[in-house]
Amino acid sequence: MATSRYNFRETEAKWQRVWDERGAFRAETDPARPKYYVLEMFPYPSGRIHMGHVRNYTLGDVIARARRAQGFNVMHPMGWDAFGLPAENAAIASKVHPATWTYQNIATMRDQLKSMGLSLDWSREIATCHPDYYRHEQRMFLEMLEQGLVYRKESWVNWDPVDQTVLANEQVIDGRGWRSDAPVERRKLAQWFFKITDYAEDLLQSLENDLERWPAKVRLMQENWIGKSRGAWIDFALAGPGGACNDKLRVFTTRPDTLDGASFLALSPHHPLATELAASDPALKAFIAECDRVGTSEAAIELAEKKGYRTTLAGRHPYLPTALPVFVANFVLMDYGTGAIFGVPSGDQRDLDFARKYDLPVIETYRPLDARDPTPDEIERYKAKFDENPVVSVANGMKRESLFHIARTAYVDKSDTQKVRYTAAGFMQEREATPIVAIEKAIEWLEKNGHGSGTIQYRLRDWGVSRQRYWGCPIPVIHCETCGIVPVPMDQLPVELPEDVTFEKPGNPLDHHPTWKHVACPNCGGNARRETDTFDTFMESSWYFARFCSPRAKTPTVRAEVDYWLPVDQYVGGVEHAVLHLLYARFYTRAMRNGGHVAVDEPFAGLFTQGMVCHETYRDSDGNWLFPQDVERDGAQAVTIDGNRPVEIGRSEKMSKSRKNVVDPANIIEVYGADTARWFMLSDSPPERDLEWTESGVEGAWRFLQRVWRLVDDAADALPAVGTAMPADLSPAATELRRATHKTIKGVSEDIARFHFNKAVARIHELVNRLQAENSSDAGIHHARREALESLALLVQPMVPHLAEELWTRLGHKTLLAADVAWPAADAALTIDEAVTIAVQVNGKLRATIELPRDTASNDAEAAALADPAVQRAMEGKAARKVIVVPNRIVNVVV
Repeated sequence: MATSRYNFRETEAKWQRVWDERGAFRAETDPARPKYYVLEMFPYPSGRIHMGHVRNYTLGDVIARARRAQGFNVMHPMGWDAFGLPAENAAIASKVHPATWTYQNIATMRDQLKSMGLSLDWSREIATCHPDYYRHEQRMFLEMLEQGLVYRKESWVNWDPVDQTVLANEQVIDGRGWRSDAPVERRKLAQWFFKITDYAEDLLQSLENDLERWPAKVRLMQENWIGKSRGAWIDFALAGPGGACNDKLRVFTTRPDTLDGASFLALSPHHPLATELAASDPALKAFIAECDRVGTSEAAIELAEKKGYRTTLAGRHPYLPTALPVFVANFVLMDYGTGAIFGVPSGDQRDLDFARKYDLPVIETYRPLDARDPTPDEIERYKAKFDENPVVSVANGMKRESLFHIARTAYVDKSDTQKVRYTAAGFMQEREATPIVAIEKAIEWLEKNGHGSGTIQYRLRDWGVSRQRYWGCPIPVIHCETCGIVPVPMDQLPVELPEDVTFEKPGNPLDHHPTWKHVACPNCGGNARRETDTFDTFMESSWYFARFCSPRAKTPTVRAEVDYWLPVDQYVGGVEHAVLHLLYARFYTRAMRNGGHVAVDEPFAGLFTQGMVCHETYRDSDGNWLFPQDVERDGAQAVTIDGNRPVEIGRSEKMSKSRKNVVDPANIIEVYGADTARWFMLSDSPPERDLEWTESGVEGAWRFLQRVWRLVDDAADALPAVGTAMPADLSPAATELRRATHKTIKGVSEDIARFHFNKAVARIHELVNRLQAENSSDAGIHHARREALESLALLVQPMVPHLAEELWTRLGHKTLLAADVAWPAADAALTIDEAVTIAVQVNGKLRATIELPRDTASNDAEAAALADPAVQRAMEGKAARKVIVVPNRIVNVVV
C-alpha cells in the first residue's frame, strides 16, 4: 500500500478537540493519589505569544504529560499576569481602555496557546486584573498591615516631571524617562512597603537548606541580592572650623581592617547631616539638587561620574592622628548602612577615582598578592610611614604603627586560602577570600576601645509596592485628616478601579478622577480620600500559584486544596526573574503562612530556568533591521526578497522586536504544525542554554516526524493484534530489538526527569533508526516490532502529543494516550548488555580489549586475557606474577 502523508493540520485540531471533550487535563484534589504541580511563569497578555513562550510552555508540558503517565495526579494551570504599564500605554496611544486591550489580548493568546497542544487545565484560568482575583490580594494586604508587616514612609523615587509619575529603575535610560525623554529627578514620596527585611536571614538560610532542586546560579544570585555582610559600626568624632563638635558620624563597613587606608569620609546627599549643612550652604544645596537629577538605581549611580562637595567638617581617625575631610558624594547610597562611608582609595576603584579627582592621599593598606616576600627596603619604607606619627595604645601603652599590628598576632598558614597570612613586617597577603581574621581582630579592637562594634547588615531593602498608575490593583486604604490612615473595611472589598478614566493629562488618572477617590471615612464619617497609588505588579505574581489551587474560592485559599497541591513541584521560567519575582514570591508565601492561608514556607520545590531563543539579525544597506521573512539566504550571502538588495547578516541574538529577528509561532504552527515547533525546541540544545532558531532546523524536525509516521504506518498492518503475548522463544534479532527498546525506555525516562530533553530526543532518533534498519523476518520479530513501536508512541507523547495519539490509534488502540495509558516500564534484564568489553593491562599499560559474556567467572576472564595475542606479546614470554580481575571491567596482569 502507498504510504500516507501525516496531515498535521487535521490531526492536531482533532486531538485538541478530543482532549477538551474528555476533560483530559482537569485536575481534582485526591489525597489518595500522589500529586505533581507543574507551573510555568504565567505570561503578560501582550497580544501574541512569542518563541520564548513556546519554549517555556513546551518544557513544562513535557514534565506534566510524563508525570501524568507515570501515575501522578497532575495540576498544570494557566493564567495571565494582566496588570501593568503596557496596557496603560496602549490606552494612551490607541485611545482604548486598558481593560478592553487586556481582555482582547487574553482571548488571542489563549487561542494561540491552545494551538500548541499544551496539557493545561483551563478550568483554573485566572487573570490578575479581575476583581475576583485582586479582592483577595487587598484582603491579605490589610491582614499584613494589621500584623505590622506593612508600613508607609517617604522614600526617594525616580520622578518623570513630564509624565508626572514614578519610574522603575529599568524605565530610566541615560538619566531620562523612557517615554517622555525628560531628565529624571529624585523625589521623595510617601510609599507603601513590605518588611521583607524582617525575613532576610530566613530567606538566606532556606536557600541552602530547602532549595536543593533550584539551580545553583539562581541561589547565588538571591544570596548576593540579600547580601549578608559581617562588618562594623565605626564612630568618627567630628570637628568643624571652630573645633570639636558634639556630633559623631557613624559609618558601616564590611572592611574595618582597611581603616589604615582611610583618606576621606563621604555622606549620601540625603544623609540627615547633609540636609542640615545644606540649610545654611546654598552651594551644597545646589550640589544635592544636581545629584537628584540622577536615577536612584545602584547601576545609575555607579555609572555616573563620581562627584563630591567638601564640607567644613572633618572626622577624627579612631587611632591615627589624621583628620579625614567630610564630603557629600553622589555615589553614596542612603539606604545601605548609615548612608555614610570612609573611603579607602587603595582598596576600592570608586574611592580611588574620587581621591584622584579631589587630590586626596592614597594610602596602601594591603601589599598586592604575589609570591615574594617584601625586601628590607620595602619593610623600612612601610614602617617609616607610621613611625613618623606614633600612636599610643590605650590597651598596653606600647607604640603601635598600624592596625596591622593588632591582626598580626593571629598567624594563619599561607596555604589556607580561606584566611590570611601576615609577614613579620606587618604586610598582609590576601589570598582568594575575605581576610576573616583581620576583620574580626579589627572589630575586637574597635569594641575594646569604644570606637565601634561588630554587626550584621543586609543589602536587601524593604519592598516598595506603590506605583502611581491606573492599571493596577488599588491599595485598599483611606486617608482621613482626623483619623489618619484607615483600612478599607473587609466587607467593602474589592476596591475596584473606576472604568470612566481618561489619559489625556499626565500622571495617575486616579488622581484626576472627579469622584472615585472621594469617600467617607469608615471611622468618623468625615470627608476622606482613597489611596490613589496601585500595587506593584510583582504583588500579583507573588501568590498566583496558590490561587490556582482554588481559583473560584470566596477566600484567598482553601486550606484543604493548598495543603494538598503546594508547594509547586516544578516551576519553569526565565533566569531574568531569578531575583525579584522569585524572592518576592518566597517572602509573600511566608506572609501568607503567618496569616493562615498556606502551610508551606517555600512556594517552589523545584525550579528550572530555560535559555533564550535566538536568531541571527539582518540589516539592509541603510542600516535598517529586517525581519527574517524579508530576507533570502544563499549560503553565507543574503538579499532582500522584495528588491534583491544586499543584506548584512549579523550575529545571533535573543529574539526581540527592536531588532526584528523574531519568528511568529503562529506562522510556524501553520506551516509545520505545533508538534514540529515543540520537537525542535526540545531537540536542538540543552534546555538551560540558549537555542538558535533556524529554518533548516525546523525543516529537519518536520522531516523526522514525517519519518516516524511513515515508520508506524508502513508496519502497522503486519503487526500482531493488540494485546498479543510476547512469544517465549525469540530469535536473536528479536531479542536485540527488545533490548534496544527497553534501553530507550530507561534512558528517556531518566532524561526527562533530569530535564535532559535533547538527550531524550537523541535516544528516540536512535530507536527510529534501529527500527528502520531492521529487516529480519525471524521468529518473534513482529512481536518485538509492535512492542518497540508502541513504546515509541508512548515515549514521544510528552513531546509531540498529537502525533503520538495518531500513532497509538494507527497501532490499533482505542484508548487515549494523554489520559488512559501508563508510562512504559523498562525490563531491567533487557537493559543490561549480554556481552561487555573488558580492558586488559600489562604492568599498568593497556594492551588489549576482549569481549566476554557479562558476569564471566574471574578464572575464565583471567584465562581469556592471558590467551590474547597482544597480551602474550606484551608479557614477552614471562610468567604472570599476579592477575587482578575486576568483574565486567578490567584484567590487570603483573609480570
